[in-house]
This record gives sequence, structure tokens and C-alpha cells, in this order.
Amino acid sequence: MSDPVTLALRLPPGRHLIAVAGAPASGKSTLAERMAHDLTRLGRPACMVPMDGFHLDNAILDARGHRPRKGAPHTFDARGFARMLDDMKSGGTVYYPLFDRARDLSVACAGVVGNDTELVVVEGNYLLYDHPDWRDLAALWSLSVWLDVPQDTLRARLMQRWREQGLDGETAFAKVRENDLPNADEIIAHRLPATVTVTSGTA
Repeated sequence: MSDPVTLALRLPPGRHLIAVAGAPASGKSTLAERMAHDLTRLGRPACMVPMDGFHLDNAILDARGHRPRKGAPHTFDARGFARMLDDMKSGGTVYYPLFDRARDLSVACAGVVGNDTELVVVEGNYLLYDHPDWRDLAALWSLSVWLDVPQDTLRARLMQRWREQGLDGETAFAKVRENDLPNADEIIAHRLPATVTVTSGTA
């Protein structure tokens, strides 16, 4: 099957949304950023939009007792995310929130999809998640990409991610075991079909 950039270049003129989905630490943002760069260079103005700006605020998660599971499907504003994507698909300039990992919070209107952007490469864990709150997103994608990465690779990347944020090995391992990998298992077990699958080593 053709690579994602080749498939995206075949899309007709106009605004299109492209999904890059996969488990945590599967390489979604890296692939999405590279796709947006390559597509723009090849004459199709593109940008990357991450899903993470729709994390619920920690105060809401604390009030609901969901803070330990931050990153799980129910800790995002799925409805608001879908509304934004629908607006983006219709064209024009759209502002979107970005997640500041260092401060562990979302910043409103920190990113922008310009009026001249044709291809919006959206990356996130739950873009192909077969669940009532998420599955309708599939109708918005002109093209979808699934990143297939072995669990041992995900575990190593997740451990490194938490260590880079200053956590000790024991705390990082607990976060990976109790939250990140359960989220990965849920996504993998209940995923919708993708247009193309990119396996580890090619992303």
C-alpha cells in the first residue's frame, strides 16, 4: 500500500482532515509533523493539530476522582474536540488549544489552522477508537493512519518520557503500568479500520 503522504497528495482540492492514531508513545506526533512538513513542501499546505489540547483540567479531574487516569478516554472533552474538527473541516481559520506538558494544562487558542491550509493532520490516541463518544470522528477523516508499535517498545518509550519529566524509576513504572499501558490496550483492542497502517521502524 502507498505511504500516507502519497495517499494524502491524491486527495482532491479543498480542506481535508487526516487522522494519525495509535497508542501512547507510538510516534504519532513525530509522524504527523513530518507528514505536514512534507505535504507543504510538495505543494499541499498542511499543518499538524494534536488532540491533547482537549485534556480536561486537573481541577475537574480531581473533583471527579479521575486524576490518576489522566489520558484515559473519559479524561478528554470528546464533544468539544469533535465540534472543533467539524469546524476545521468546513474551511477557514480555526484556533485550537495546545497542551503544555511542563505545566500539565491546556492553553486556549495557542494554535491556528490558517485559511490557506488544505490538509489538517490530526494526531491523537482516540481518533479511531470504537466507543460511542469517539467513533463518529471516523466520518471526518479523508485519510486515516494507524501506528502499530510492539508493547515492549511502547513501554520503553513511556518510561523514558516520564523520566524526562523528572520522575524516578519506580514512579514512572507505576504510571506506565497503571495508566499508560491500560490505555494502549484499550485503544488497540477497540480500534476502527485505518486507511493505512505504519509499523514500527517506518514511522
